[in-house]
Amino acid sequence: MQTSSIGDQQFVTLGIGGETFGIEVTAVREILEVRPITRLPQCPPYLLGVIDVRGSTVPVIDLRSKLGLPSVAATEQTRILVLDIASEAGDRVLGLLTDRVFEVTALDEQVMQAPPDIGVRWRSDYIRGLGRRGEAFVVVFNLEQLFSTDEAALIDSVSLGVA
Repeated sequence: MQTSSIGDQQFVTLGIGGETFGIEVTAVREILEVRPITRLPQCPPYLLGVIDVRGSTVPVIDLRSKLGLPSVAATEQTRILVLDIASEAGDRVLGLLTDRVFEVTALDEQVMQAPPDIGVRWRSDYIRGLGRRGEAFVVVFNLEQLFSTDEAALIDSVSLGVA
């Protein structure tokens, strides 16, 4: 088991295509295998629909679509991360469809680099920072920015069954 130093924080690492991303482990409620998703009419393409998680309605976001990448068919490695998102608009639970989940790993926040403004395929405000795991970068999401206020209102209405 890996030990953490003072500046280390734990992240769940996940893959989209050939890229590795990180989400704070404290935001991850659970990791699920793909299950049937109930589609909802007139939702944005990144909002796949809802799933039932022990009696609760959980909206599911396609991370690929959210990042402007083409959707792909689910594989045996595809997972849904159920997240607790805290924001100024309030706390919410949502599912995030991802190609695969790797592991929980420590990244040193004191040496995490700020997201670059040039040459990044995704919106830089979605990125909290760039960590390193060996020679590879781990793009750490800023979950509050990834799910803006307008999207949060849409997700809330889906959770309440009013979309």
